[in-house]
Amino acid sequence: MKLLSLLKLFCAMQLLLLVFSCGRKQEKTQPTVDSISESVYASGVVKSKNQYQVFPVVNGIIKQILVTEGDVVQKGAPLLEIDNETAQLSTENARLAAEYARVSANTEKLNELQAAIDLARSKMQNDSLLLLRQQNLWKNQIGTRVELEQRELSYQNAVTAYRSAILRYQDLKKQLDFAFRQSQKNLQISQTLTENYTIRSETAGKVYSLLKEKGEMVSPQSPVAIVGDADEFIIELQVDEYDIARIKPGQRVLLNLDSYQGQVFEAEVSKINPAMNERTRSFTVEAVFVRMPPSLYPNLTTEANIIIQQKENALLIPRDYLVEGSFVETEKGERVKVTTGLKDYQKVEILDGLNKEIVLVKPVP
Repeated sequence: MKLLSLLKLFCAMQLLLLVFSCGRKQEKTQPTVDSISESVYASGVVKSKNQYQVFPVVNGIIKQILVTEGDVVQKGAPLLEIDNETAQLSTENARLAAEYARVSANTEKLNELQAAIDLARSKMQNDSLLLLRQQNLWKNQIGTRVELEQRELSYQNAVTAYRSAILRYQDLKKQLDFAFRQSQKNLQISQTLTENYTIRSETAGKVYSLLKEKGEMVSPQSPVAIVGDADEFIIELQVDEYDIARIKPGQRVLLNLDSYQGQVFEAEVSKINPAMNERTRSFTVEAVFVRMPPSLYPNLTTEANIIIQQKENALLIPRDYLVEGSFVETEKGERVKVTTGLKDYQKVEILDGLNKEIVLVKPVP
């Protein structure tokens, strides 16, 4: 009895499995001839060409904002002014010092030494004449040897005093020239520091964003604005380190933008930055639009496919019909080895092992 029950249960299970198998229809397909391209996925953002963040070089409080977002500016155009009362006072102080140090402002000191030179020259000339007279008297055996020596000593002292006066004049003039040049440099430094309180655009372009408001404190560590080219844009894509060796300048890029849903735009790889971002393990690849959308804004997000290879008239099958990466199953129950070529997300190229007439069945998971 027990054996009979087990046989009935087994038969019932076999019948159920047969019914289930018959009711389940296995998917079939045939190879097709079409074009296929192999691509590398990348995500990124759209940026204005020459886009950069504007940083102040001094600390301070924003006194005035001279532009508004969307303004087109020229290179060197003022963007913001930072309160610079202290810098202005320093510049004025340096200007006063420069004026005081001018040679023309010290003519009295130079004239005084010039007069001393003239006086020393006159005394030297006079002592020279007295010495010559005393020498003539000595030749005629008039006077004493002591008088002659005194005249010679007086003349030597006059010569020394004259040369000393000249040296003092030259030394003072050098000091005045040095002080004047030094004060001029200090004035230039102060003027440069004052100019740093006016933040200017480094390039001609558009003001895309103002990051601070009037009255806010700024420092060299925080940007105050974003400026970039008004008409030219680039795409910055992040490519995984495993794919970067396959990327080359000039490759075609197909991308979509969130602000243009359903549209595909074409670009071209223009530059590969050689340094890898160690945090994300990716490389930055730049691309330029072949045809730009009607309007663009910096920092728009994008998803792109960089075309590595492309082939026309390729024999293709769905990727999910591959078994173990190199086999397919036919409707006759045969297991056929194939050689694959290019692959995309849905299809794979068959180089050898199949033809268009063979019917394939989808493997059962």
